[in-house]
Amino acid sequence: MTTKTISKKAFKEFVNAVIAAGKVVGVQAKGERFDFADLTSADDLRLDYDVTLQAPKKYFLPPCETLMTFDVGGGYQSHIADEPFVLLGVHPYDVVAIAQMDELFSQDNADVHYLKRRANATIVALDVVTASKNVFASSMKTATTRTGFDILLTDIGNAYVMEIATEKGRKLAAKATATVASADDLAKRENIWKANEKGLNKHALAVNPEYLGKLLDKAYDHPVWEEKAATCFSCGSCNLVCPTCYCFNVQDSVNWDLKTGRRGRAWDGCLLDGFAKVAGDHDFRKNRADRFRHRLYRKAKYVPAKIGGQIACVGCGRCVGACLPDIANPVAVYNRLVDDLGIG
Repeated sequence: MTTKTISKKAFKEFVNAVIAAGKVVGVQAKGERFDFADLTSADDLRLDYDVTLQAPKKYFLPPCETLMTFDVGGGYQSHIADEPFVLLGVHPYDVVAIAQMDELFSQDNADVHYLKRRANATIVALDVVTASKNVFASSMKTATTRTGFDILLTDIGNAYVMEIATEKGRKLAAKATATVASADDLAKRENIWKANEKGLNKHALAVNPEYLGKLLDKAYDHPVWEEKAATCFSCGSCNLVCPTCYCFNVQDSVNWDLKTGRRGRAWDGCLLDGFAKVAGDHDFRKNRADRFRHRLYRKAKYVPAKIGGQIACVGCGRCVGACLPDIANPVAVYNRLVDDLGIG
């Protein structure tokens, strides 16, 4: 790795140079909120944001996409996105989430649509400057990251420390006017890391996240699932804003000419009514409480079993803010289980 320091003025020039060279996606203001969108000027970039409305996973797994078009007679054409782009300003917890998605979509029958977009992306990560009101990344050990990015930026006040981690990062950083990072700049970055590893914790988890799977082994029939689900709207908002939820529905549709059609996929979510409905109109998770429980078990038990124990919750807090009846906070549920069932 190479670590440099770039002034705020030089960084702005760097961003405009990157925009001139190709597609750049960066964080921008939407009223009082923030989200990723195509960037046309460095003046629109907001690296002081708290949290984005949607996770950056949408650039690798779009909410809706065409997988292929086909002829009813048997011919077909796959549709695979093939445009390089720079994803600028990704917080560490979202970097961790993307790394989890990379592993999941590479398993078994690898998903060529996801993996092609991922290969075309250059990720510029950004250490958190402003904590959001619901973040708990410190509890989930995702407040900082040392992997998963091509470049990592840390705001040290008058400049950014720029850590260049990959060949893609090196090629991108070649457009920047930067100097070798001094020991003082690296010390400032280290202090920011230490502060974030403790301070991004608006909802503190009562146990080490690695213990959650064992906790859930004892909690399948706990009353908390019915209690929380009593006010659940089954809207799926918690699923749709989550950076680690990856369920989707695939559907074929024939055009009006009855000769051609398309196969598309769209995001789906385990809280939605009908998510678990199968042939014969059988729904094996018809009750809201079952769906509510499944989401929490998926985060801390089912997905970790697939990806080496990694908890599929990175503490971004988006689900907490998106839930109208205020029941989606996983920390509140896990802490309740700890209180009732203990950690032994």
